[in-house]
Amino acid sequence: MIECGKGLIDFSTFLNFVFLQGGVMRILIVEDQRDLNEIITRKLRNENYSVDACFDGEEALDYISGAEYDAVVLDIMLPGITGIGVLKQMRLSGDKTPVLLLTALDSVDDRVTGLDAGADDYLVKPFHFDELLARIRAMIRRREGRAENVMRSEDLVLDIEARRVERSGKEIILTAKEFNILECLMQNEGKVMSRDKLSRHVWNYDYDGGSNVIDVYVCRLRRKIDDEYEKKKIITVTGVGYTLK
Repeated sequence: MIECGKGLIDFSTFLNFVFLQGGVMRILIVEDQRDLNEIITRKLRNENYSVDACFDGEEALDYISGAEYDAVVLDIMLPGITGIGVLKQMRLSGDKTPVLLLTALDSVDDRVTGLDAGADDYLVKPFHFDELLARIRAMIRRREGRAENVMRSEDLVLDIEARRVERSGKEIILTAKEFNILECLMQNEGKVMSRDKLSRHVWNYDYDGGSNVIDVYVCRLRRKIDDEYEKKKIITVTGVGYTLK
């Protein structure tokens, strides 16, 4: 434990703080071939990345759950939990860290399987380190470019540009009006949004007090967003409107 202000924090939390404050990109390498793992780790460190390295899927999940990474380089053929298994667990938990898959397999089916599981890129062995480095940089740039267009509220994620909504890693299909209502609620998380404000955001006209159209759309949205989950995100404020918590 390390003393910080008036309290104590564990060492991994302290390192996360240092990396975030210093702007150092942090990468996790998951590769069971020790010589290749060591080469990638050493060369990335020479490029001024902070690198953690491990050799199997279970260990990878432990690292991922205990730290924040800017990218993960993940071999598919791992002992125990495979790379695809690790990737699926990451995405199901809502972890959107960019992932580059490494594999000795080069069939179309293998690439499709990896990308469908949530990989951001795919590199076939053997490869040149410069290509690996370029792909890592490109993944990180894409994530940084998307960041301002993505809103998050715990496990609920809304991507404005892609018009995509997920909860706990599961995609939720919304109509255009449902999406716009959710966007308004997430932009004003914690604030009570009146039916009039929601109406103006979605339809660009003032709410007719005699109409229940907003309530109908919110009811449909709530079924999709909340029904399968213990914690409810959309809360009714009686006589006023709705809020997202």
